[in-house]
Amino acid sequence: MISLLSGDLILNKSPNAPTLPPAIDADIGSVAINSTTQCRYYREDNPSGRPLVLLHSINAAPSSMEMRPLFEHYRGTRPVVAFDLPGFGISDRPQTGYSAEFFGAAISAMVDSLDGDPPDIIALSLTSEFVARAIVDHGLRCHSLVAISPTGLGERNPPGDKFGENAKRVFSKALIGSSIYSVLRTRPSVRFFLNKAFVGRAPDELVDYAVKTTRQPNARFAALAFLTFSLFSRQAIEALYGRVEVPALVLFDEDPNIGFERLPELLDHHKNWSAKRVSPSRGIPQWELPEATFEALDTFWGAL
Repeated sequence: MISLLSGDLILNKSPNAPTLPPAIDADIGSVAINSTTQCRYYREDNPSGRPLVLLHSINAAPSSMEMRPLFEHYRGTRPVVAFDLPGFGISDRPQTGYSAEFFGAAISAMVDSLDGDPPDIIALSLTSEFVARAIVDHGLRCHSLVAISPTGLGERNPPGDKFGENAKRVFSKALIGSSIYSVLRTRPSVRFFLNKAFVGRAPDELVDYAVKTTRQPNARFAALAFLTFSLFSRQAIEALYGRVEVPALVLFDEDPNIGFERLPELLDHHKNWSAKRVSPSRGIPQWELPEATFEALDTFWGAL
């Protein structure tokens, strides 16, 4: 079920809904991904053009603000939608079992709720794995996939299930989980981690909004799930990316948290995948090198 809300004020009676100002000046849609959780998205309708879906990263303080330069650039030329994933941004933040399977199913439900042709999708970082999972496991229909600085292409695998389960048990203790997140959500901490994703200094407006997201009720639940490393998939090329059959593009450079050692392997064995280095950048080129990012995207879509 989809509903449209005002872009100026979020009106929702869900007990899990945050009271966060919009990251993007646009209409806000809402879709139920299950009986308890509403996910919200920014939308710009356009009578022509293939829909474009934007999906932010997963960390301690993400939101569609990360994708705002892409939204602003392509609005007016095609329908554009930027989803806030469950647990983040202006979407509900239930205390639930956040997992790779949960996010894959949520993305499938959110994108499938949209009208129009199968969209082009742009996903940032770990969310690239979730979109691939939505395609492989849930039959998500899309026209193409762009993965910006995606995880799962490095030599190192994430820790195993045992590590994740032990971390979940520790973080599930209210005092411990709250204490850890209270440190992560401080402005110096948010600034520190965002600065790592930029060659220069992270923009103040990006830091400001990230800090605001961490102050919302229940903000810690999805963020702590990320810290357990259980959201990352082992052997992501074999299990996920290699099974995606639509045209796909990797935008990358030097990400301090992500390796790309296996990217040549993906490109060699799966001809639907291509890659473009956007340099110098460290994970969020749409903010740091917007024109180069737009050019890479337009070249990729123009060749389809």
